[in-house]
Amino acid sequence: MRLIHHVIFWVVVAALLTIVFGFADGEYLRTFYFVSFLIPVAIGTSYFFNYYLVPRFLLKKRYWRFGLYVLYTLVISIYLEFLVLTLAFIVLANYQYEELNPYSANILLLTFTLYLIVFINSFFRLVKQYQLHQHQIAELKDAQQKNAQHEIIIRVDRKNCPVVLDQIRYVESLADYVKIHTNETVLITKEKISELQEKLPDSFIRIHRSFLVNRSHISKYSREEIEIVGAALPISRTYRKSVLELLEG
Repeated sequence: MRLIHHVIFWVVVAALLTIVFGFADGEYLRTFYFVSFLIPVAIGTSYFFNYYLVPRFLLKKRYWRFGLYVLYTLVISIYLEFLVLTLAFIVLANYQYEELNPYSANILLLTFTLYLIVFINSFFRLVKQYQLHQHQIAELKDAQQKNAQHEIIIRVDRKNCPVVLDQIRYVESLADYVKIHTNETVLITKEKISELQEKLPDSFIRIHRSFLVNRSHISKYSREEIEIVGAALPISRTYRKSVLELLEG
């Protein structure tokens, strides 16, 4: 989520709390100050939970430590909230407890409301992070499977033709067909180059909208082109940065 989205979310939360707890006595400004004292601790708790504890412990299946640190975080957070509430009481009420509206003075209610918002927000973020984590795991498994394969099935002249991956030098996309240049021959298929790229392992690099090369067959390269067994293939501007990072990394 972008920074502006985070800012908008917490501004809305602060505004809602100000409206709800300031409605009873109509002193919205004092309630706004009161909420402003409380919300930084809740924000810190939320981000520590979402961006440290979850990825470092929960997503790595270190459940015992995750539960323990969540408990520590909650205890410290509530302790800080009570310190902040005490400071707010001193500053805003000038030690006069009766000056505070009963709803504003109800520490448990205000703390519960604020932390309920934090927990709901954290729950949705946790679900989103878990889904992203599972998606990354699936992509990693898929990449491992593709990198482990030794051949690919190409549809040539309405027949399935197995081709050893190490034999493929590069793939060339033309008008309505694709040429697969191997060590021994050139295969022509109606498959799209983007479809072939999905099937091929990471050793095959897209250098141009019309070219896909086998990294192991590259003899020379520059910023503008790649040489494979005498063939000079252009590197387009679109792919130049990613290609150079892969070759020089």
